[in-house]
Amino acid sequence: MANTKSAKKAIRRIARQTAINKNRRSRVRSFVREVEEAIAAKDPQKARVALKAAEPEIMRSVTKGVTPKRTASRKVSRLSQRVKAISV
Repeated sequence: MANTKSAKKAIRRIARQTAINKNRRSRVRSFVREVEEAIAAKDPQKARVALKAAEPEIMRSVTKGVTPKRTASRKVSRLSQRVKAISV
């Protein structure tokens, strides 16, 4: 348990930031899920629209420090590859 005033404050701050990051991560997953569902339904138009909405959200998670840059790039790349495959 934290003893000093600064350590107690740090715990409060970390708790707030954890809640914010959890919310951001959840939001990204929701956008990715929409793309995945459109791919599973083999609906290229819906998949393209969903990917177009998901990509900025994924990259925003990078700028906010929730996701590593390469992880986000890999995720976008693989999703766009799968969308392209059903578009053919």
